[in-house]
Amino acid sequence: MGVVVMKRSEKEIPFRVSQGNVSIPERLKFLNKTQRQAVLATIADRVPFTSLIAYAMTPDMKKLIFATPKDTTKYRNILKMNQIAVLIDTRSKTGSAYLETEAITILGKAKPLQRGKEWSDLVEKFIKKHPKLTGFVKSPTTALVVVELNHCFHVSRFQTVSEWHVK
Repeated sequence: MGVVVMKRSEKEIPFRVSQGNVSIPERLKFLNKTQRQAVLATIADRVPFTSLIAYAMTPDMKKLIFATPKDTTKYRNILKMNQIAVLIDTRSKTGSAYLETEAITILGKAKPLQRGKEWSDLVEKFIKKHPKLTGFVKSPTTALVVVELNHCFHVSRFQTVSEWHVK
């Protein structure tokens, strides 16, 4: 009885992580144009908490902006511990085509901005991407939060991982 050798198909899901060489700032620029929401992860009392957010990136791709009501768990968590993670992905566009889906995990520090010049500049960038949220973001009960990116991981082809240490 002979041994049957099966060849792995190009379309098969890889079972090993491989090193990627993607330009993460370029992918962030693309995702900023094509994706409107992201998943924010905060932590409080050693318990993780995730929230769906509408986001926008600054032109240099080194800051992410989002707005949240001040009376929310995510806002209180950010005030207690500013270390956060944000996931931006293309699963809504690719469905179950795992090899075509890409995701970027952003690690960074979040801080609510006080109203002033920087707040105004970043609100305009946010509104440009999300014009229907103008009244929400300008409300006195809403906080504009800026995330300074520290480290990003891009995953494509299911297990091809690229890293960017933001300076």
